[in-house]
Amino acid sequence: MFSPYFRSKNSSFKFILDILDGMDDWVRVVDRNNTVIFINRSMEKDLGVYDLAGKKCFEIMGCGEPCENCIANKAVFEGKSFKKEEVFNDRIFSVMSSPIIADDGSINYAVEVLRDITKEKEMEREIIKQNLKLQHDLEMAKKLQMQLLPRDVKLPCLDFAYSYQPCDDLSGDMVNIFQVDKERIGIYIADVSGHGVSASMLTIFIISTLNKKNHSPSRALYRLFKQYNSGDFDKDSYITVFYGIYNIRTRTFTYSNAGHNCAPIIIGQNSVKKLYMPGIPISNWVDNPKYYDSTIQLNEGDKLFLYTDGVTDQWLEEPGKITSDDHILEILRDERIDLKTALNKICRYVYTRLYRIGTRQKDDITMALVQPVHSKDC
Repeated sequence: MFSPYFRSKNSSFKFILDILDGMDDWVRVVDRNNTVIFINRSMEKDLGVYDLAGKKCFEIMGCGEPCENCIANKAVFEGKSFKKEEVFNDRIFSVMSSPIIADDGSINYAVEVLRDITKEKEMEREIIKQNLKLQHDLEMAKKLQMQLLPRDVKLPCLDFAYSYQPCDDLSGDMVNIFQVDKERIGIYIADVSGHGVSASMLTIFIISTLNKKNHSPSRALYRLFKQYNSGDFDKDSYITVFYGIYNIRTRTFTYSNAGHNCAPIIIGQNSVKKLYMPGIPISNWVDNPKYYDSTIQLNEGDKLFLYTDGVTDQWLEEPGKITSDDHILEILRDERIDLKTALNKICRYVYTRLYRIGTRQKDDITMALVQPVHSKDC
């Protein structure tokens, strides 16, 4: 039942009350003493309260005392709105309390709108639960991906180091080195289009599918291409792979390329050579791609640098500037530092450039350095 003050047919509030009665949200008006002087029809019906005489706001909600966030103790009666949440009969309400300011500026009443947000809260809890599960799954996938990277590499006649810096939890980059047979060592670097879960799954495809016993990198890549096309992969997905095999007896490096646009670099004492090689990415774009082998001699002191485009293309949007390899080459030529230290210095250089232009890492950064060890046993 409405307070007589509000029920008067001659009241100038009649039109406003009709609007409030048409609302699905609960609406109540309380005075400074928490006495309820009005509830709208929706609240009246749901609570079964038809007599407001002297009832406090907490009483009509079935409580024995004011709630912790009682508006009597808030700044509502000083002219400021206040938002809180209340629980009633296992239902959660968002409560917005606003002052009713009289013509003379005094504030004796506050209007409160209570919206049932129980379903939204349940959905929020479910989303949080699913997000926690997803985050746990991502962490497990990240650990698995890290486990697939080379670990404790000890190969005859070859020094090896790598750096692996994903831009997200999961990476679309992969680098690997392995023994092919007693005199051959294989190494590849790959970059999958995109980032995240789908890209990381394709890195696992590379690891599990690339034929590590084939002495021809081009034939291994062709077989990888065919197995990729036997699956139902999206046309927008693709993998670029540079794959080479080092012969520790002849000290030759035979390599092939499946669309990897970051040509590996051989840094010698007095020379720099990029290993350019055409080739279609591992994709379903064509039916019968051609891959080729090429062989180069690795001399004493030579370093082979492999990398993905995250090393060089992060700042291509820097106005008027495109990075050169000069500083990276300067680091790689430094014979006073070991391979791992060289890669760490390159990483710091990349991140310094990103910081200077005020951008975040937008791509995975993966690098590897290989250097033949020439000794009497090699």
